[in-house]
Amino acid sequence: MTWQPDAVNTGDEAPADLPGPAGAESPEYVAPGGPPTRARGRSWAAIVALLAVGLCGLAGGAAGAVRQLLPREFSASQQRQIQTWEMTRRWRAMQAGQIFPATISYPVSPQDLNGVQGLVLTATRLALAPQSSCRGAVSAAAVTVLAAARCAAVLRATYVDASGSMAITLGVAALPDAAAAMTAAQKLARAIRDQGLAVHAFPVARTPAAGFRQAQRQFSIAVAAGPYVILATAGFTDGRRHVQLSTDDYYEQEMSSLAYGLAGNVSRRLGATPLPPTCPGAPGC
Repeated sequence: MTWQPDAVNTGDEAPADLPGPAGAESPEYVAPGGPPTRARGRSWAAIVALLAVGLCGLAGGAAGAVRQLLPREFSASQQRQIQTWEMTRRWRAMQAGQIFPATISYPVSPQDLNGVQGLVLTATRLALAPQSSCRGAVSAAAVTVLAAARCAAVLRATYVDASGSMAITLGVAALPDAAAAMTAAQKLARAIRDQGLAVHAFPVARTPAAGFRQAQRQFSIAVAAGPYVILATAGFTDGRRHVQLSTDDYYEQEMSSLAYGLAGNVSRRLGATPLPPTCPGAPGC
């Protein structure tokens, strides 16, 4: 057998069990500069995905915040409900002097004066009556009509015309909605000829209307104005009992102008349709 000496390490060769020099081609070698390209690509994809999820969350939150800040939109049905509510509360919310102003102007047509030019006259309020139940403010036949319409209350005021010869009591019957008011007004329309369907006269002591009571009622009307029925009854201030006005066209026309003129003024105050409701834009409005 031939003896062979052990290999001598001269420093030029690396032992077999040690890693090779930098840059050695080895499938398990990891360069100190970072992970392989494939691993780096997977990391960037994960980061991009996380950013996308975060941006979507921010976008959703921003959209929700914008919706909270934008003005609220009411449906047509909701608008009508709000408008009806605003109208039905007016008789409580408005002051009596706003419903029945101190003076009311009313026109008299040329035909009423047998002339070519009409006049604008002014009626003066004498007093406001205390708020009354529907039963206590109208004649018996009218009570049935207003009760069926679910009348809440009746407000009244008495005026005297420009000449001081005629007194008129205006009444406002508060009903739940416009449909109920229209139905009631149609049933009460006969009040023009039938004082049994009229509002009670409200006499005012120590005024020209001191003697104005039920027997003195000459001419009455009833008109609908939104959720209200506006009632008016007129008569003479000299205590004259009911007469057939049709025998004197002038008196009938003058009382008609007075009644419809004053009732129309009150109707416009109470029956005007509010503007469609809008939200001011604050969150939670």
